Amino acid sequence: MKRSRVVWAVVIGLRLAFAAALVFGQAPPVSKAPNAVKVPKVKVPNFVDPTLFDLTALLPPPPAQDGPVTKAELAEIHQIEATRTPAEVAAAQYDDQHEEMFLYATVIGPSFTEQGFPITAAFSAHVRSDAGLVDSPLKAHYGRPRPYNFDKTLHPVCETNTAGSYPSGHSMNGFVFGFVLAQMVPEKKAEILARANEYAHHRMICEAHYASDIEASRAEAGFVVGAMMANARFQKEMAAAKAEIRGKMGLPVAP
Repeated sequence: MKRSRVVWAVVIGLRLAFAAALVFGQAPPVSKAPNAVKVPKVKVPNFVDPTLFDLTALLPPPPAQDGPVTKAELAEIHQIEATRTPAEVAAAQYDDQHEEMFLYATVIGPSFTEQGFPITAAFSAHVRSDAGLVDSPLKAHYGRPRPYNFDKTLHPVCETNTAGSYPSGHSMNGFVFGFVLAQMVPEKKAEILARANEYAHHRMICEAHYASDIEASRAEAGFVVGAMMANARFQKEMAAAKAEIRGKMGLPVAP
């Protein structure tokens, strides 16, 4: 999806202002006028600059909406709708509202919360912010409609919106956190990856995504985590979160 030159000029201007602020240690000037227009915050990457790589060159385009793959995927979602249980719906609705590392409390333990693990919570927020910077442009680029927006005979059970379906943002976050957490707690790698797959499948129970959206998100997560691992700040924050998690789990700091 192409943006207008005006929008790009605003974005570039904001980036330059924030860059200057970082160099000179000052915040960009903000108008004090009572009716001044509020300028939205520009998210600054923590570990990965999405402008440095182009995942559209690595991810295949989504299946055609009028093609056999999408038809088969919609049939699969209808089958899921016909067989999903109240417990599965409740679990999918819970996951719909949780996109942070603590979705793995089912594996780590019920005490694995933001309040109990503040270092991990800060690390989780930074990872999720960067993942969103990578994922949102891809959704806009591909513009694939979500199943419930394309097929009005479906009955979604989670929050709905008009954002693109490909790749799945929720699933990508789940896989990113899973891939990272599995490195910090390798003793529970199998359970962590199983939870990542369950979390992604819940997006189909919600009827928010097709199977191919989820597969693309898995590949996307691999690229994102690989890029993050090369960042020194990421390594430092990951090491601190790892020490916090393993210490509170009663595990040796080094597995």
